[in-house]
Amino acid sequence: MPEYVEPGGERYVNSPADFWTSGFFPGSLYILRERQIRYPGRFSTSLHPLKLRYACKWWTASLHKQASRTDTHDLGFLIQPWAQRGWELNQDVECFNSLVTAANALASRFDERVGCIRSWDTCFTKRYSFGDPSKDFLVIIDNMMNLDLLYYVANLTRNPRLGMIATKHGLKTLTSHIREDNSTCHVVNFEQNGGSIKERMTNQGFSDDSCWTRGQAWGITGYAQAYRWTGEPRFLEASIRLAKYFVDHLPEDNVPYWDFGAPLPGPRDTSAALIAAYGMLLLHQICKDEYEVHERTWLDTALKIIKGVADASLAPKARFVTTSRGHEDVDLGGSETIVLNATINNYEFAPRKWADHGLVYADYYFLLIGNELLKMGVVV
Repeated sequence: MPEYVEPGGERYVNSPADFWTSGFFPGSLYILRERQIRYPGRFSTSLHPLKLRYACKWWTASLHKQASRTDTHDLGFLIQPWAQRGWELNQDVECFNSLVTAANALASRFDERVGCIRSWDTCFTKRYSFGDPSKDFLVIIDNMMNLDLLYYVANLTRNPRLGMIATKHGLKTLTSHIREDNSTCHVVNFEQNGGSIKERMTNQGFSDDSCWTRGQAWGITGYAQAYRWTGEPRFLEASIRLAKYFVDHLPEDNVPYWDFGAPLPGPRDTSAALIAAYGMLLLHQICKDEYEVHERTWLDTALKIIKGVADASLAPKARFVTTSRGHEDVDLGGSETIVLNATINNYEFAPRKWADHGLVYADYYFLLIGNELLKMGVVV
């Protein structure tokens, strides 16, 4: 499944279907299908609806079997981006079943003693290694984004247990992952019998004490989503605090560097920018004009960030062309991704470092923002 385009490259580098990013490319196709159905005036190509529907089905055929996995917390990323829309747009029963299966598989990773869903069973870098799940309980800030799957299926199937698990996890991370200055820690290792914190560290940021930018963005959006389902004021307060920290640390062009504590200059991360902007759109719909940041509403702030990405980091436009043999083809004009200047991981001790490139989930959130703005009635 498409994951990233190398710096200066054009074509996607693919990852195995069981990799955590695999749901984003088919999720992007479903976002386009949603736009074609619900906002046809904003769907500017002549692509036949049946072609797009077929593409959505084709790209997700191999992913349904991922829904039953109990060895990963990333089921919200793997399944929800496409299965939720497949159910809502087409009443696709297979998508419904995958959502329910995935939510229950994710819930199986919850430990009542810790109060959290386990993120990683193991973790290995060039600096540390955790290879025995019976000794360590690793939870990452990214996991806040997977709670939405639990809440969605809890509502869909009238299963309050799934929602309670999500809420317990979210409440626990308020004190374990958010620092006093409203920055976030990436990884927390808990003691399994009582849930006390053994250590805090990073796996993708600059240092254990810095603020990894995408982690901060995951937190902004994850807590905002949790608030929409629960009305728990502590979730809303956390999302706002994290968003204010994010905005306070943006450069003048509003496109963040990959870590707020890393030496400058350094690579940017447009994926962090877009995830945070999406979270701020959610905050705007929750708060309207009650909260302002630097005399701007959350909508204004989100639009500033989106514009910063659009001005600096969009790939050249692709176009449909006809070959000399009369066949339809595509002239990419550049990268297969829509958005450039993302950073998967720039941690000094990471086993896999990539910075300043195209990235599938940067594209996903760029397209998701477009549909969200259409739903909100915002013309940009």
